[in-house]
Amino acid sequence: MQKQKVPYLTADAIIEYNGGIILIERKFPPLGWALPGGFVDYGEDVMSAAIREAKEETNLDMEDIGFFTLRADPRRDKRFHIITAVFAGKGRGVPKAEDDAKNIGVFKPNEIPKLVCDHNEIVCEFLRLRKV
Repeated sequence: MQKQKVPYLTADAIIEYNGGIILIERKFPPLGWALPGGFVDYGEDVMSAAIREAKEETNLDMEDIGFFTLRADPRRDKRFHIITAVFAGKGRGVPKAEDDAKNIGVFKPNEIPKLVCDHNEIVCEFLRLRKV
């Protein structure tokens, strides 16, 4: 019996902080600025994964977190077919680049840099709906 290919599942976090959004510069491919996030562990709740990844990469705890969007286009990431669940909330604590994050920044809506994969589309949609 041949093993079936299945998409990978990730969870990303839009973290509002001091009038902006937290972004990380990734240490590993795809390189560049991105939303904090990562792969969901087997047996882990997707929202819990977003909260865990946010803490691991930014040192921030998330408050008032809720589901924002799901992205599933097989072409959204050049490495694999990755489905991501995106959650949004407020960050509490002192931002610090940790784990897979090479750098961290708080970006005002008009300062968002070019992001990896489809993260620009996600952030633009969030800003349009949220009016941050």
